[in-house]
Amino acid sequence: MTLAKKPLTDRAIASAAPAAPGKRRLLWDAIVPGLALRVTNRGARSFVLVTRYPGSLNPAPRSLGPVGKITLAQARDKARQWFKMIAAGVDPGIRDIQRRQETFTAIAEGYLTRKAKDHRSRGKTESTLKRLVYPTFGHRPIDSITRGDVVRLLDGIEDDNGPVMANEVLGIISRVFDWHATRSDTFRSPIVKGMKRAGGQARSRILTDEELRSVWAACAEYRHPFGPMLRFTLLTATRRSEALYAKRSEIVGAEWTIPAERYKTKIDHLIPLSQAALAIAQGSGDGFIFTANGKQAIGSHTLHKAAIDKASGVTNWVIHDLRRTARSLMSRAGVASDYAERCLGHVIGGVRGVYDRHEYLEEKRLAFEALASLVDRIVNPSAQTNVVPLRGQS
Repeated sequence: MTLAKKPLTDRAIASAAPAAPGKRRLLWDAIVPGLALRVTNRGARSFVLVTRYPGSLNPAPRSLGPVGKITLAQARDKARQWFKMIAAGVDPGIRDIQRRQETFTAIAEGYLTRKAKDHRSRGKTESTLKRLVYPTFGHRPIDSITRGDVVRLLDGIEDDNGPVMANEVLGIISRVFDWHATRSDTFRSPIVKGMKRAGGQARSRILTDEELRSVWAACAEYRHPFGPMLRFTLLTATRRSEALYAKRSEIVGAEWTIPAERYKTKIDHLIPLSQAALAIAQGSGDGFIFTANGKQAIGSHTLHKAAIDKASGVTNWVIHDLRRTARSLMSRAGVASDYAERCLGHVIGGVRGVYDRHEYLEEKRLAFEALASLVDRIVNPSAQTNVVPLRGQS
């Protein structure tokens, strides 16, 4: 192994020339001896650690990860972790395989098969895991999931589906963690007392007219696409994730179709957009409607929501309450209950088995326009004279 005279740098990595035909070359790092950048004759670059691994007689290179998926700093940290494992007689490669076999999905499936196979709620538990947990935790080694990760998962579920569902998910993953802890010598569940969400009963929170005006104004003052996203959520009576991940390619004319894979009922849901909602969604391209960088949907929802709370002075509400508020406003605007329920994508008893997403399209269009009109009268009272307050307001 050649000892490097100077540290690797991001600039040196980016400018590293390809190796000779049929060859590979190593650029060594002076910070972590044994760490090197490996460059192929085609210019592919990856970080490797060259050392003597447990069970081998001679030093050999093993990949730490390709450049682009792992940074120089991460490669150095990983190399140091590998050295610690090697010093303890553990082969890092075998440990990585074990970690891949112990993903949250693998452990949860083991729990469902061995522990919960006869539970009456097994089907519902599995469905909840697939819908709300696996997309975030599924690929992760279970021992890499921290208490903070769980809190962020529950925050998102509470915002999108309310505290009842967040508590249900907490119970499910807690049982998975506890089951795994009984079968592992080292695993400790990240769940602790006090993580349960307030409001154990089904929520009935509806924003009052005054609160709605304050939140609506705060959304305009907040210089971030999170504000328009909240307004769009109210005007379309959708769930947070449905609005958050909306793409312009899903809107044709004035009709937005939420694809089945993104909708709770697993069937396409068509929303005839009101003029107010369509104005928010205007733009070009096929990407996300609500994005801060033009490439990804908005992140850090909890922080943005906290900023809106502070600016508006309205607290003790979650984003899902906007959907409930929209439903109440539709009734207040004179929309028939069956039409309002269809606007929210609820399955109506007695509806024929073959779902027609264009069914009641005109009625839904009028309902969403009525919702937008009432919202406008509420948030712009100075321009209106006949605003009817919510029950209980003076």
